[in-house]
Amino acid sequence: MGKCALAAAVLLLGPPTGSADDAYRAEIQAWRERREASLKAEGGWLSVAGLFWLKEGESRFGADPKGDVVLPAGSAPARAGTFELAAGKVTVALARGADATIRGTPVTRAELKPDTSGAPDVLVMGRLTMHVIERGGRLGVRLKDRESPARKAFTGLRWYDVKEDYRVTARYVTYPEPRPVKVPNVLGQSEAMPSPGYAVFERDGQEVRLEGVLEEKDARQLFFIIRDQTSARETYPAGRFLYADLPKDGRIVLDFNRAYNPPCAFTAYATCPLPPPQNWMAVRIEAGELNYAHPGGGH
Repeated sequence: MGKCALAAAVLLLGPPTGSADDAYRAEIQAWRERREASLKAEGGWLSVAGLFWLKEGESRFGADPKGDVVLPAGSAPARAGTFELAAGKVTVALARGADATIRGTPVTRAELKPDTSGAPDVLVMGRLTMHVIERGGRLGVRLKDRESPARKAFTGLRWYDVKEDYRVTARYVTYPEPRPVKVPNVLGQSEAMPSPGYAVFERDGQEVRLEGVLEEKDARQLFFIIRDQTSARETYPAGRFLYADLPKDGRIVLDFNRAYNPPCAFTAYATCPLPPPQNWMAVRIEAGELNYAHPGGGH
């Protein structure tokens, strides 16, 4: 067949049907597999096994159930050491016979930078890791255990089928100056986060407006914390997370096939942000991650 005849045939037949759809589905499937792998990873959210808020002064830690920071039985000495909170700083001191490292270096005493520093100091003790988190001025120790019951019992994620019509190109309205959005969390606190504007689109005959926030000044994506009419039914009750690339030319792509559950769906020891009231949608978003069914039933 000559070049002209081949070109004519392509024009008549059009592009191969389903090729774009298949490529998109493969892209979403690969993203979902990475999402599940990160949860199951040795330091993923399924390994989180405790959160202990520190009081001023010393807090004993170890496998002793009478301690302040109680580690899993058999994972550490009964009395492994102390965390001392003083003047807004946390120092760990190891007891004699207890071994731990920070960045591969053995330690007996060290100040622990919290997660808000951008590079928290992680204390490693065998199968356990511990680091300091700061939330609303409170300091606590987050414990991870690579042999945690949640990690061992994980049954896999469930998703809605991929639907291309839930990849929405929305209109984006930019504020003259970023506005602070009060984002509540499960601790009953709230944090003001900057929002450069809002997305607007139509779904089921209704106008939907969502405000995304910037997690960092130079963030390349907007973070949307959302709730819809599937929440507490098919999807996680407290809402879901969605990231979107920054808007361009007054448009932003919201791909709800990538909406996913917050860490609180998998552990009681997370401090998840909750959807602000303006992000409670009056429509059903039947896309993205479904509620996680824990072993033995329930959610």
